[in-house]
Amino acid sequence: MRLTCIDSFSGAGGLSLGLLKAGFKVLYSFDNDPSSVETQRVNPKYFKHKVDLLDIRDLRPKKIMKDLGIKPGELSLFAGGPPCQGFSVQRIGDDEDLRNSFVFVYMQKMIEFSPVFFFMENVPGIDGKRGKLIFEKALNFAENGGYYIHSKVLDAQHYGVPQRRKRMIVVGEKKNKFSSKFAFPKPHLTKLTVRDVIAYLPHPPVDGKDHKNFIHHRRDKLSPLNLKRIRSLKPGQGMQYLPKHLLVNCHKVGAQKIGHRNVYGRMYWDNVAPTITARFDSFTRGMFGHPEQDRSITLREGALLQT
Repeated sequence: MRLTCIDSFSGAGGLSLGLLKAGFKVLYSFDNDPSSVETQRVNPKYFKHKVDLLDIRDLRPKKIMKDLGIKPGELSLFAGGPPCQGFSVQRIGDDEDLRNSFVFVYMQKMIEFSPVFFFMENVPGIDGKRGKLIFEKALNFAENGGYYIHSKVLDAQHYGVPQRRKRMIVVGEKKNKFSSKFAFPKPHLTKLTVRDVIAYLPHPPVDGKDHKNFIHHRRDKLSPLNLKRIRSLKPGQGMQYLPKHLLVNCHKVGAQKIGHRNVYGRMYWDNVAPTITARFDSFTRGMFGHPEQDRSITLREGALLQT
């Protein structure tokens, strides 16, 4: 039996790659970000299917199924991760975000395809105060549309990824005359560490250029003050371990009050990395300092920690 999939909110194709490795044939994917779509289009080695620049609100499932030569119910999997920024616990400001409605739109479009399974991932905050009502409404819609719902917060570090990364995972399983068959995978017994995945890399050039043998292995320039900060830290230490004269003014009130303990920090060698976020190549944004070298991790190291 051929396992087929459509990848929505596909980004640069990370989920598609995982699905391909898991044995799926990706038939079609789309995203509304031009750079992400272009990334897939210029990498035919990995992405041989059609990739469209498209807002999910403009998706026409009947047309897509006609183009792909499939009927409702024949697709194995409809997958995707609607925008998570509005649900993130790191979000600052108003709880309302227009992008939050895409979770429900995702379910509406999915129902039209009537796949055997659907898969959706988002930040755990989707089940918190900013997203709970929208999340429950979307899941109820899918359940009423004929799906068993399985949802659980999983942490990537338990499944072979060398970083802490919690995500709400939702799997919908089409109801039929049989009872539910799906079960979440069991965690791995061993964890990959920072040392396991980046220790082999040589020091990146001091001039900020790519290493000649490793693309994107280049260092971010640190200011003299940030060099003093990172040199005063041991592996696993963050802002709260800095001497007072090296603290940013807004941090002098203490980590207990500001809550951001891991900015201006170094990773541990023998543990998983923190969650890799945007601008991870700046140790001012998190515990993104190299465990022993006086620099932030490079783009190549970040990619490896992301697997």
